[in-house]
Amino acid sequence: FYRGKQVSIIIALPPGGGYDLNARALARHIGRYIPGEPSLVTKNMPGAASIRGANYLYNVSPKDGTEIAIFTRTVPLDPLLGNSDAQFDALKFNWIGSTSNEVSVCVAWHTAKVKKFADLLSNELIVSASGAGSPSIVYPKVLNVALGTKFKVIAGYPGSAESVIAMERGEAQGNCAWGWVPMMATKGDWLRDGKLNVIVQTGMRSYPGHEDVPLALDLAKTDEDRAMMELVFAPLTFARPFAAPPDVPRERVAALRKAFADTTADAQFLADSEKAQLEIDLVTGEEIRSEEHTSELQSH
Repeated sequence: FYRGKQVSIIIALPPGGGYDLNARALARHIGRYIPGEPSLVTKNMPGAASIRGANYLYNVSPKDGTEIAIFTRTVPLDPLLGNSDAQFDALKFNWIGSTSNEVSVCVAWHTAKVKKFADLLSNELIVSASGAGSPSIVYPKVLNVALGTKFKVIAGYPGSAESVIAMERGEAQGNCAWGWVPMMATKGDWLRDGKLNVIVQTGMRSYPGHEDVPLALDLAKTDEDRAMMELVFAPLTFARPFAAPPDVPRERVAALRKAFADTTADAQFLADSEKAQLEIDLVTGEEIRSEEHTSELQSH
């Protein structure tokens, strides 16, 4: 089927961020592993914190396996949390896989009053964010409810790169949806030079070697608060999710999933990823679907 064809990867975010880098790295190699070796092309389609791209994939993309997409990890939760702009059923996407399993952090610029987590309980921290439903909005708001923190969210930045720069410009005092690995890859010098204070980790686990930074789940005072955070943070286990539309023939979904998994073990791909400081930790499409069912049950 794929011989002589072109496969498009829709990147539902602006250029330059971690999702964009992951998609472009994958596009350079996955064609060798798809039967028929089609050519690959990437297309950025940002808007509404990836909802635009997810709606396109679900409702417009051809259902033949020639288009897949990557979008923010919180997109699958949007329909469950009542976002009326989300015109899709996340359980009907054909999940291809994720290139990583991530832990995110909330950070404060060195000039802010907040230096450690305890400071967040009595001092406001203005954090930059992108569109409604994005992790940079959802995470701090959930922490405010579950843990009593005092994040103030300033939304409207096009993507993660612009949100981060907002701290340096003095437009914001911090950010609360930054992966450990992307942070070290793009702004590791800020951390080494003392320009950033890492306040709390958001995820299902602590990042190896950084257990000294508190994990939000461990700070929950009630089972209900912990369950709320688990619902929101569970998608971090599929940090860079790729999906195909509904109704793609099963054999093509299987071929794409196998090609994805084979690519993440490819020596050239891994070398490119290491050079770009991308963390590769395969999560299969089947594992993502299992996590989606878990999140749906938790939301009910």
